[in-house]
Amino acid sequence: MPSFVYRDRMIADKDYLVWLEDVKTRFNQCQFKTSVHVNTAMLEFYWSIGRDLVALRAEERWGAGVVKQFALDLHQAFPDAKGFSLTNVKYMKQWYSFYCEHFTKSQQPVGLFRTTEKKPQINQSINSSIKSQQPVGQLEMPEIFGLIPWGHHIQIISNCKSLDEAIFYTNRVIAEGWSRSLLEHNIDTHLFEAKGSAITNFDQALPVSQSKSAKELLKNEYDLSFITADEVKKERDLENALANNITRFLLELGKGFSYVGRQMELQTPGGQTFFPDLVFYHIPQHRYVIIELKAVKFLPEFVGKLNFYVTAADKLLRGEGDNQSVGLLICKSTDKTIVEWSLQDIQKPLGIASYQLQEVVERTIAEIEMKSNV
Repeated sequence: MPSFVYRDRMIADKDYLVWLEDVKTRFNQCQFKTSVHVNTAMLEFYWSIGRDLVALRAEERWGAGVVKQFALDLHQAFPDAKGFSLTNVKYMKQWYSFYCEHFTKSQQPVGLFRTTEKKPQINQSINSSIKSQQPVGQLEMPEIFGLIPWGHHIQIISNCKSLDEAIFYTNRVIAEGWSRSLLEHNIDTHLFEAKGSAITNFDQALPVSQSKSAKELLKNEYDLSFITADEVKKERDLENALANNITRFLLELGKGFSYVGRQMELQTPGGQTFFPDLVFYHIPQHRYVIIELKAVKFLPEFVGKLNFYVTAADKLLRGEGDNQSVGLLICKSTDKTIVEWSLQDIQKPLGIASYQLQEVVERTIAEIEMKSNV
């Protein structure tokens, strides 16, 4: 018999609440695992279709229209299923082809891709008739691909030019949970090329075990397009704008950065005080990052001041278990040769980068009137 479920007399003590939270957590984990499993199964199927189209040399065997016909046949067989549009089937082939071609050329990420002697699951008569056309081994889909939605994969293969670049964005999507729009933004702003490409002296100033990872903290150019050029006339304007948009700036800096403070007072034993522009702490690397801002082109004398601030941070902020602090100078523009010379004899780990603001095109009243009269 149907009945209403209502609260009975019960005391929800601490143990009950702890157990309830544990059950909720397990359910969320179950949902995530289920969604990952479903996503992985679908992607493995898409990968197998792309592999078949490549391995069977379908267009050579059945003509240029085979992909279109194949998409139509699948759609007719499974009218309620999504994913069998001509565009999507083309992406399946492009997906497999991208990694197969680049992996064959590079043979670098041994742990990511595996090959197998197993032939595609196709009709035995077809298999025997085109046996000579089959490559020796087929590329298996890496397990980590199942952690990424299909739309993200399309973005990556449509915009990346190398296997290293594709793997870079794949790892970032998984590690940082990027949405598709954030992935698109980071690809458009060339994060792969910018990350770790700032001019630094880290190879000389940091232990070998830390140099590479520390370089990956910095970019050669920071996208500050959330600030307009009209807002920045001098250094303090840039500092104010970043402080007012600290969340956006943290996203631009990258994962792991924590905002410590602005114009943080560093007082020496002699009583003198100094105020670096911005202080951050990178949690995964356990180090302070001191940022100085300049609304002008890089000048060699900027290095000396930042070098002092990093020394002061090591003396006054760095605690037990912290790694060496690093400095980052962000200027309006840089000259590589001058920067490299300026860093040559500096002992503290420093990096130099530039920034890009949103350019605002001002139109005069005359220009507006002229356009309106046309």
